[in-house]
Amino acid sequence: MKKIFLFLLFLTILKALNLTVIVTGLKNNKGKLQVSLYNKDGTIPDKNQNKYYKTKRISIKNKKAKVIFTNLPVGTYAVSVYHDENNNHKLDMGLFMPKEGVGLSKFDKINLFNLPNFQKASFFLKSNQTIFIKVIYF
Repeated sequence: MKKIFLFLLFLTILKALNLTVIVTGLKNNKGKLQVSLYNKDGTIPDKNQNKYYKTKRISIKNKKAKVIFTNLPVGTYAVSVYHDENNNHKLDMGLFMPKEGVGLSKFDKINLFNLPNFQKASFFLKSNQTIFIKVIYF
């Protein structure tokens, strides 16, 4: 019985999962949307967009976007998006807040009193899952 349990646990750990991210609230179809997946504490905020586990740049259609991350192991993840309207491959910043739209998993609003981090944005992925992220503009 113990061997069966360990075998099932091993299969669960090796199971390749899919995470679908649906992004809404985009104000236009200009530029690209960068969708980044994180799997380690301390990786968010990621001002230089280089601490991610996986990332994709995708087109925007009808002010929405959808991306699927495939072959993910069971684990804890967070998702960050930014609307790169001018397609310069970086998040343009103002004095304190981004000039371009941003969004994170488990975040409905972002402000100086509710700044994002991995722990706040993370969720546990144990089966195929779909999450929704609304882009926030300042």
